[in-house]
Amino acid sequence: MQVMKTKTIRKTSTFPASKKEVFKRLQKLETLQHVAAPYARFVPLDIEQPIEWKEGSSFSFHFYLFGMFPLGVHTIHVLVCSEELGINTREYNKHVPVWNHRISLETIDEDTTRYTDEVEIGAGWKTCFVALWAKAFYTHRQRKWQKLLSSTHY
Repeated sequence: MQVMKTKTIRKTSTFPASKKEVFKRLQKLETLQHVAAPYARFVPLDIEQPIEWKEGSSFSFHFYLFGMFPLGVHTIHVLVCSEELGINTREYNKHVPVWNHRISLETIDEDTTRYTDEVEIGAGWKTCFVALWAKAFYTHRQRKWQKLLSSTHY
């Protein structure tokens, strides 16, 4: 059996909010949809199922690249979800069979949190291209997070 080579992307930013506030917002589907746009769009397959990020939960989404190009179903399995440990997921779709995402939160002070996205990507010969997209995507996401947390609405 051949083992798929993977590439890991890591991006860290400082957010102007408490760890508790960041974690609370991480648990909302609306936050994912907001910070992912326009690079990606996630539409739940089962609109009746409430999206509750907790250990052991699994969700499937219609995934649209740049909000327009359908790339099939993207599945997220939540392995860890706690304010203390962050969020750890195993994700995949037919184009990217390995997308292991870890979000780490570290308190700097009561109003500042160090936020890190780390994703392991395995997509066969496409891995280097997907990794380039992921690097831009997580830079974009964290910039949108900073704007979101700096604003008084949402």
